[in-house]
Amino acid sequence: MASSTSEPGRVLVVDDSAFFRRMLTDVVEGSGEFCVVATARDGMDALRKVRALAPDLVLMDLEMPELDGLGAIGYIMAESPRPIVVVSAHAGPGASTAIRALELGAVDLVAKEEERGSAATARFAERLMSVLRTARAAEIKRVGRGAERGPELPSAPPAASATQATFCVAIAASTGGPRALSELVPLLPTGLDASVVVVQHMPPKFTRSLAERLAGRSRYRVVEAEEGMPLLADTAYVAPGDYHMRITGGPGSARVALDQGPTVWGVRPAADPLFSSVAARFGARAIGVVLTGIGRDGAQGVRQIHDAGGIGLAQDRDSATIYGMPGAALQAGGITSVLPISQMAARIAADLTQLRSR
Repeated sequence: MASSTSEPGRVLVVDDSAFFRRMLTDVVEGSGEFCVVATARDGMDALRKVRALAPDLVLMDLEMPELDGLGAIGYIMAESPRPIVVVSAHAGPGASTAIRALELGAVDLVAKEEERGSAATARFAERLMSVLRTARAAEIKRVGRGAERGPELPSAPPAASATQATFCVAIAASTGGPRALSELVPLLPTGLDASVVVVQHMPPKFTRSLAERLAGRSRYRVVEAEEGMPLLADTAYVAPGDYHMRITGGPGSARVALDQGPTVWGVRPAADPLFSSVAARFGARAIGVVLTGIGRDGAQGVRQIHDAGGIGLAQDRDSATIYGMPGAALQAGGITSVLPISQMAARIAADLTQLRSR
């Protein structure tokens, strides 16, 4: 399906705005790495052109007439799957819809700039090209329509625990992560005295929608982390975009600390600072989990958790959109088990039960 990486990647640009179609085309064509084979003004137009032209990648807007981006992604991923990158507005309904698109099988998202001008366009172009390069390497699998439904929603919102956690599960994810998290977090069992801390590489203002989406289908309470929050049992904390998250204190007294220090591996939030703090604060009461994503983030940190007496888990190659992060973690020597995402929650439950019995 995808062309050789020595040839320009063939891109379909989908947006109902003529201005954004032109801007996206200029950025893609100007790279020399990709070429635009066609543009489409809505989801129906996109489907016709995917079927006729078989592009290597699709840049997809979400809010469009006739057939919106979510509908188009559902059809494309069910009929002729290929890397789809969402180009979405930062805030409001667009953020929540973007998370749903990633659950449907889109590999990544790029936020539209809220400002206009040459500096804003340059920032956007740099982000877009980085994401396109990653998306081109993604392992794309057919996704059945309706896959975004996931597990049944809880009958009532989970009650907030008043008990501070004595165990910690730290999760790292990047490209393909929202879909993996939507399969993992809703199945995590409560009642094991554990909190969950999550780093998902994602632009600012989307992480709150990710947390809300996970909260709506999980037995865990899921929140976007805030400075000073206590780590409570049966609660998951998603690091906010553009902030590193660390843990201070220890079992029974741990709290969230946020900062905007230098990027690590080119990203903020990064998993390694979080994992390192979890290893230092929880030691043998910790589990580190490295999910799909490009690069090496999480490899050093999960090794620290392992060396402190904790457990390291990695997503397997077959279920990962990008095997870079799990593969690097395995190579670094911090991984106890490699598992498909469908088995990860059960393994975490078993490992927490084992840790509690020590």
